[in-house]
Amino acid sequence: MSRTLHRFADRTALVTGSSRGLGLLIAQELARRGCRVMLCARDPRELGFAESRLRAEGAEVASVVCDITDESAPRALLDAVHDRFGPLDVLVNNAGIIQVGPLDALREEDFREAMETMLFAPLRLTLAALPDLRASTAGTLVNISSVGGRIAAPHLLPYATAKFAAAGLSQGLRAELAAAGAGAGEGAAVSVTTVLPGLMRTGSHTAARFHGRPGAEYSWFAAAASLPLLSMDAERAARAIVRAAERRRPELVLTPAAKVGVRLQGLAPATTTRLLGLAARILPGPGQDPRRNVRGSRAADDSPLPAAVTVLGDRAGRRYGEPGPGR
Repeated sequence: MSRTLHRFADRTALVTGSSRGLGLLIAQELARRGCRVMLCARDPRELGFAESRLRAEGAEVASVVCDITDESAPRALLDAVHDRFGPLDVLVNNAGIIQVGPLDALREEDFREAMETMLFAPLRLTLAALPDLRASTAGTLVNISSVGGRIAAPHLLPYATAKFAAAGLSQGLRAELAAAGAGAGEGAAVSVTTVLPGLMRTGSHTAARFHGRPGAEYSWFAAAASLPLLSMDAERAARAIVRAAERRRPELVLTPAAKVGVRLQGLAPATTTRLLGLAARILPGPGQDPRRNVRGSRAADDSPLPAAVTVLGDRAGRRYGEPGPGR
């Protein structure tokens, strides 16, 4: 693994949700820039896959099985980092869940799960990690929100709600931590980068959970997450994210569609709302007997979507450890 001189060289990073998908690719990119990387996720088998992949490239990597929504998780994660690598320099809050379906098929518990995973768990971990990050000369916090944290797309409401909150937290953290570091010398402030990606080809359509009419919901989401004009190559996205964090950028919006959407929302919010309303009318209804929590790898069995439409997304999923059909 080539390790040219980077700001993150010989630093220690923790990436949540890093056993597959975007988290795995961010961890891989950090390792390529000379970071020691701690992986964490809930599935030990998936973590084994990720650790072996990075180790095969020469990365200095370790992993810990952890559910970040557990209130004891921050202490367990930081203890694992300290025991293996020493103080933490870079924290990437990436772990998330995607729930797809109309409002009438959702319950309050779906919103609570999304908020716990993508707001409160990252908040607890960030607060626990701040002493390390403040003590580091390269203290960096990266929060993976979403374009859904600026534009609440229909049929993704729990996800968008949590990502809106995560984006607000991240922006506020940057201001607070910059102010706290202002009197401590140049470069002393913890750098915070908020990432707002659009859809990326990671195979996330197979891991997402679908409500209402799973096959119909899977059809539109899997197509959008796989087609080149609507989604982005995930390895390119990971490189852009790490580069933005190295350069201490406050915000990064990824994918052309996301950039257009964010600009339209800022310039013409009423028009954006009307367009989202039209999209909601086109999307599937909940059905007479809405189903719940059907994983994409199984929802695909009920979808009329031709397999050719998701070829790029499925191929990415196989490369990046996402579940295949039937899993």
